[in-house]
Amino acid sequence: MSKQNTASAKKNKLIQAKPFLKWAGGKTQLIDEIEKKLPENFNHKKYTFVEPFVGSGAVLFWLLNNYPTIEKAIINDANCDLINTYKTISARPKELISILSSLQQEYYSLKENQNKQSEYYYNKRKLYNSRKSDKITQTALFIFLNRTCYNGLYRVNRNNEFNVPMGSYKNPKICDPENILAVNKALQKVELLCGDFEQTRNYAGDNSFFYFDPPYKPLNNTSSFNAYAIDVFDDQQQVRLKNFCSKLDSLGYQWMLSNSDVNDIDKNNNFFDELYRDFHIKRIKATRRINSKADKRGELNELLITNY
Repeated sequence: MSKQNTASAKKNKLIQAKPFLKWAGGKTQLIDEIEKKLPENFNHKKYTFVEPFVGSGAVLFWLLNNYPTIEKAIINDANCDLINTYKTISARPKELISILSSLQQEYYSLKENQNKQSEYYYNKRKLYNSRKSDKITQTALFIFLNRTCYNGLYRVNRNNEFNVPMGSYKNPKICDPENILAVNKALQKVELLCGDFEQTRNYAGDNSFFYFDPPYKPLNNTSSFNAYAIDVFDDQQQVRLKNFCSKLDSLGYQWMLSNSDVNDIDKNNNFFDELYRDFHIKRIKATRRINSKADKRGELNELLITNY
């Protein structure tokens, strides 16, 4: 095959949607384990997929790409800025791409002057937190900050102000037109909700499968990172989530849930083993990536819990 034909084939190859954000706790690395734990008949039944804590959508996009039997998806998150970003990509991708392209060009033009580039970042962060921009610009700022901030974190203070410092990436990919258009296409059969996770029950059909990826319970008192939104997801919320899962079980829905394995760090901490003792708990290996100290990043256990 000639180089020209090869290039043409690559261009025509279907581009699959993938997460457009960096996200603490993103599930890309655990896809293989999640696939192993799907219900046996998952590829043979028409499903509505429900994800009450969507985050970056790693599982969502993977399922939409690989399981055509999914007729519809319902996604939700308590972070309304995040959901508005999904909505903008779903409705006005080309306008978003235009703004992101300008932001990328401006940011790259300052890379030889670190002070100027830093000033640019913090000015954009201030503009984002003022919330005075139109929705498309606000979405572009959301993505810009996510791609250029430290470790790709999304963290807010009690005033719902994004407060993550600038990262040290040389050429972060701020604008990815091909993926934004692929995400736009994937989102056409996705219903977007912002609010409490329990509301998703109202939108689920008879044959719905739920995947829960809530803010993880901190492994210790110094490792807490669950400030994705103003309201902290504490132990009381973890118990409320378990009660919701029990309700779904009683109604005949199948579900899978991810969370941290606090017992892996403290053998006397059986929080989840006790909380989900009536369900199936599997421990899997994952890599901790979000830590300011490199020696504290590494392999650890996570939990996959199912009711089937």
